[in-house]
Amino acid sequence: MKYLVLLGVLALAYALWRQQRRSPPPTHRASPPPPAAPQDMVACAHCGVHLPRDEAITIDARHYCCAEHQQRDAR
Repeated sequence: MKYLVLLGVLALAYALWRQQRRSPPPTHRASPPPPAAPQDMVACAHCGVHLPRDEAITIDARHYCCAEHQQRDAR
């Protein structure tokens, strides 16, 4: 009989211990923001690499990826 009581106490202790170890329920995460709108892409007149129009250096309707390529084509 005393082993049955001991087994019951151990089972109760184990159940309480497991309950405390459980992680809290996950909170609702905010949905990620929608992706940005696509940008117009242009090719560098010197090397041909494509980059967004906003990041390109534009001289006389020609687009360059950096000032060095613009200077090389200006020569």
